[in-house]
Amino acid sequence: MKYVYPAVFTQDGDQILVSVPDLKGCHTFGENLQEAIEMARDAISMWLCMAEDRGEEIPTPSMDIQSGGGFVSYVDVDTTSYRKLTNPMSVKKTLSIPGYLNAMAESRGINFSAVLQEALKQRLQL
Repeated sequence: MKYVYPAVFTQDGDQILVSVPDLKGCHTFGENLQEAIEMARDAISMWLCMAEDRGEEIPTPSMDIQSGGGFVSYVDVDTTSYRKLTNPMSVKKTLSIPGYLNAMAESRGINFSAVLQEALKQRLQL
């Protein structure tokens, strides 16, 4: 899923602190602006992936965030891409299908893993 959230960036000495007011407890920092934005994208993605996994309601992004001495920038994230980057390992699953489907699929050289992945992505709307 793709999301965009406002983040507040505040200079604090040599670091740039980042807070995402719409996502409770979502804070990070960077040594420079580029790193702070990258860390914000990572923190937001992680927060949203955990909420998605738990079936929690995803907060609606605010449109009127005040910077409080820093500046506000919108950060876009894609949790589907984030999941691929952070957990690329395949997992073996055992499943059962009717014998006639197995025979037909094998005779046509169908890749069972690819079909299952495609079906799961479609079902999960990814």
